[in-house]
Amino acid sequence: MAMLTGEYNHQLDAKYRIRIPAKLKKELGKEFYFAKGTDSCIFVYPKEEVEAILEKVKGITLGDPRQRSAREFLKTITPIKEDEQGRLVLSPELRAHIGLEKSDKDLVICGAGSRVEIWSKKSFDAYFNNSPVDYDTIVKNLGI
Repeated sequence: MAMLTGEYNHQLDAKYRIRIPAKLKKELGKEFYFAKGTDSCIFVYPKEEVEAILEKVKGITLGDPRQRSAREFLKTITPIKEDEQGRLVLSPELRAHIGLEKSDKDLVICGAGSRVEIWSKKSFDAYFNNSPVDYDTIVKNLGI
């Protein structure tokens, strides 16, 4: 099981390519997947997590209202192939999902336990800077 943690600032290159930080890439393994994530980020899953997601939704019947949610989410899961230099291309659809304007290049890549998240710097700052951080409450809410 992957233990993905940490926060890293990165930039897209002119061809919309990124590199996953080495520490996170090691934990992701050789096979990983992009998916549209919540709050305008991209989820990056190791193969084992995608398999667990598929197993979880496998039992949702066609008449179940959750089937539409499963369909919408699962269609966004895409296997990712690195180029020879270890770079990954962010598709126009994924760039739009995270709110990247044509001139935006700044990204934040962070570990989120069993997945990695890719954020535009603007979306990341807007999401995390909207309220003061109270780590006492965070730790209490997490039960750690």
